[in-house]
Amino acid sequence: MLFKKNFEQGKVNGVDFGNGTVSFRAVKLNVYCFFLDGVLIDTAAQSLEKEFKPFFEGLDIEQVVITHFHEDHTGCAEFLQSQRQLPIFMNDLMIDYCSRKADYPLYRKLFWGKRRPFQATPIETTFQSRNATWDVINTPGHAKDHLAFLNRETGQLFSGDLYCQEKTKVVLREESVPTIIESLKRVLTYEFDDVFCCHAGYLKEGRLALQRKLDYLLELQGRIIELHEKGMAENEIKATLFSKKYPIVFFSSGEWDSIHIINSVLEGKRTRGMFQQRNRPIPK
Repeated sequence: MLFKKNFEQGKVNGVDFGNGTVSFRAVKLNVYCFFLDGVLIDTAAQSLEKEFKPFFEGLDIEQVVITHFHEDHTGCAEFLQSQRQLPIFMNDLMIDYCSRKADYPLYRKLFWGKRRPFQATPIETTFQSRNATWDVINTPGHAKDHLAFLNRETGQLFSGDLYCQEKTKVVLREESVPTIIESLKRVLTYEFDDVFCCHAGYLKEGRLALQRKLDYLLELQGRIIELHEKGMAENEIKATLFSKKYPIVFFSSGEWDSIHIINSVLEGKRTRGMFQQRNRPIPK
């Protein structure tokens, strides 16, 4: 297979960024990592290690923080640890997983490479860099260990994969839209201006972009529940709301699909219903 790779780097509002792209036929995937005040946020993919090495080597990195365990965010962690002896911090939920040989589907290995094992330290609720205190914000949904990082001094939020795009059409099988909604609500309680997304890059008017994403997901969630309550099955809802076919669905053998949005919303509805039943007062 012939995979094409591209790389660019730059700086915006004091934040250095590297952006690598891997494409094959109609599928094009990219990932960013960011650097500010001695802190590297995420490490990109192992398949892009050659492209990212000069970028890393030009930075005075003191510590690495990981938004979540996925291989396009942790792929060069072992290189940075073994070659630069850099400390790596992440949510403790997936530290053991990352210390072992990577285990994910073949198509992801073809795009992102085989992430080598690395050793990480559990991150605290805040951490210090040279000139700032950072908040570590728990933002699960895309991944159970997902975190966002807020530099209090600059008011810049590094959102990992919380945003990606405003109008989500496909998600991974294990993603939860209701959980992402709660994570967006949580992060919007913080004060910030700039937002840096690991796939969309710098978001102009980042707070408004996250709010629009939240509004879209809330509306989508309501529409899914409404159609289901009218008697539509999951596949019928998919045909109604997501009629377009996306190449990643075929290429991933369904690991990415619109149906997972619907299933997660309906599962969330069932879970909330069960919770409400358990907490209903016992009649006297």
